[in-house]
Amino acid sequence: MGEFEKSISFDGRDIRLKVGLLAPQAGGSVLLQSGDTAVLVTATRSQAREGIDFLPLTVDYEERLYAAGRIPGGMLRREGRPPERAILTSRLIDRPLRPLFPSWLRDDLQVVALTLSMDELVPPDVLAVTGASIATLLAKIPFNGPMAAVRVGLVGDDFIINPTYAEIEAGDLDLVVAGSPDGVIMVEAGANQLPERDIIEAIEFGYEAVQDLIQAQRDLLAELGIEIIQEEPPSVDQTLANFIRERATDDIKKILAQFEFTKTERDAALDEVKDAIKHAIEEMSEEDPIRLAAVADGKALGNTFKEITKHFMRLQIIEDNVRVDGRKLDEVRPVSCQTSIIPKRVHGTGLFNRGLTQVLSACTLGTPGDAQNLNDDLQVDQEKRYMHHYNFPPFSVGETKPMRAPGRREIGHGALAERAMLPVLPPKNEFPYVIRVVSEVLSSNGSTSMGSVCGSTLALMDAGVPITKPVSGAAMGLIKEGSEVRVLTDIQGIEDFLGDMDFKVAGTDSGITALQMDMKISGLSMSVIAQAIHQAKDARLHILGKMLAAIDKPRTEMSPFAPRLLTIKIDPDMIGLVIGPGGKTIKGITEETGAKIDIEDDGTVTISAIDENKAKKARNIVQGMTRKLNEGDVYVGRVTRIIPIGAFVEFLPGKEGMIHISQLADYRVGKVEDEVAVGDEVIIKVREIDNKGRINLTRLGIHPDQAAAAREAATK
Repeated sequence: MGEFEKSISFDGRDIRLKVGLLAPQAGGSVLLQSGDTAVLVTATRSQAREGIDFLPLTVDYEERLYAAGRIPGGMLRREGRPPERAILTSRLIDRPLRPLFPSWLRDDLQVVALTLSMDELVPPDVLAVTGASIATLLAKIPFNGPMAAVRVGLVGDDFIINPTYAEIEAGDLDLVVAGSPDGVIMVEAGANQLPERDIIEAIEFGYEAVQDLIQAQRDLLAELGIEIIQEEPPSVDQTLANFIRERATDDIKKILAQFEFTKTERDAALDEVKDAIKHAIEEMSEEDPIRLAAVADGKALGNTFKEITKHFMRLQIIEDNVRVDGRKLDEVRPVSCQTSIIPKRVHGTGLFNRGLTQVLSACTLGTPGDAQNLNDDLQVDQEKRYMHHYNFPPFSVGETKPMRAPGRREIGHGALAERAMLPVLPPKNEFPYVIRVVSEVLSSNGSTSMGSVCGSTLALMDAGVPITKPVSGAAMGLIKEGSEVRVLTDIQGIEDFLGDMDFKVAGTDSGITALQMDMKISGLSMSVIAQAIHQAKDARLHILGKMLAAIDKPRTEMSPFAPRLLTIKIDPDMIGLVIGPGGKTIKGITEETGAKIDIEDDGTVTISAIDENKAKKARNIVQGMTRKLNEGDVYVGRVTRIIPIGAFVEFLPGKEGMIHISQLADYRVGKVEDEVAVGDEVIIKVREIDNKGRINLTRLGIHPDQAAAAREAATK
């Protein structure tokens, strides 16, 4: 294929496509450019590996700092582990792409998106999502596309497509909508408590733009003479499947109708049926076709059994409007909440239970210096003062596995919960603490990400963080069979595993703060999405009521082990004075008081210590060092040393001046020692500050009222 260029005029901004220029050995590659942002996306297919019974799709989004004209820090001076933003973008590409591949496909697929250049106007992530669809189509991989994605922002009262970083920051909505010809396939959003109707309107607005990009891809393929590949699934001998189906159907239906079963009891009953079938196959002769088929494919029994279970669970919901645990379609599992269940060395804790899902969230309050620096990605000079981390240990599902570093799923769930809480956090000028919340999933049976949102709200309020409103969340599911559609409230594990949708919605009683929708089917109509959003509101409010019964407002007192912060403002020109040469001065204050001092470029000084008195002592020192003196100011001081011509007096922390012998008394003084001694408390007045910054003091001409005011100020 030769080089080919195409420009798509899209919402007042051009997206330029270049095919055949880069990565000629990749299955398909496309360079997408908008403004000065350029993303190369490739898709490559390899032959299937033996024994694979799932779609082995890998999606990698990579950032290189040269794209922003920067050199990496660190010893190696090269990019290392991908930053969190890159991992989240990989997930953003994967989630709308994966459902569009045929379920039977077993070839190794890899999509790589590489940001080659980035400006401050055009985020590369939605370009990469659309590019993944184009690259896949160019690679002639079976694909039920095209697929595309756009970002929707809300500036004032107007929705805008693909807003700039500044517009996202200034607006009340950051929504990514991905869609296929069959409908919306993925939604990811953070919002400032927007009403449900506004969110629905924004999704619809975004999907209209997505359809334009889908048509542009069709036009591109037509110009290149490429057809969308639609391969037939490979033929499979149904002998073994039919045998399993005949043996399992009645038993599975009976088990799924036992609504009183717990998850453990249901799983055990299903395993018993499966083991019985396995035993029956093992007793067959070695030449029996059924046994031969089972031996040839060791996973066939498990996969077929799962498909039968999936079919009847879904059928039960469609025909009877009842779920495997006996709940109605819009019913939430039993909810219970607790706070302060861990000693107060942990600054705040919240335990959230919903059915068999249990999440423990712990809140830690830190100083401004604890903020997370995000200079490892293409964004410059960014800090996070709120961090949410999500952990999913293997015991939460009754398994034993090696404990490893957080994976993409953990990072994604943490980011979603973080986004849900950001709109209700107090501003930095009102609450200067850096906040970290860690959510430990102690038991999982669906909707743990929304459980972490609820648990985190409890932990924040328990820690005394003055959030504007509590946030709750619920995960919605979907069963779609033909034209029949059922939306499920508060899905549990089996409904997530065997269902068609996982739609997480978080928000306050005023509106939505975050949502995330993933599909296992090729698209969904706006009417069903709207139903899910409205149904989620009732669930959120129900759960919120249970949370408020445990703690109805943030505590007025923080843990005694949380740091106490004092904030003052100094002249930026004084920052160097406080820090001192090589940090000597600020280190000395820290050693003397035991307090930690953080100074920002604008002169904001934050002083922290567990003991509030230590923080006050450090504050007084900094204030004393940076206070601008005026001639005539009166202070209480203490004599620090004596020389033949006068006495040195420290009258403010870090401020020292000299009283000349002639200024010690209104009469002639023979020796300084006759009037003052080291350690004496004296009332002094600033006589002058010379052109070298030296402070000359006097004891003369001080009115009794001035002396009294100075003594009173010294006691504060």
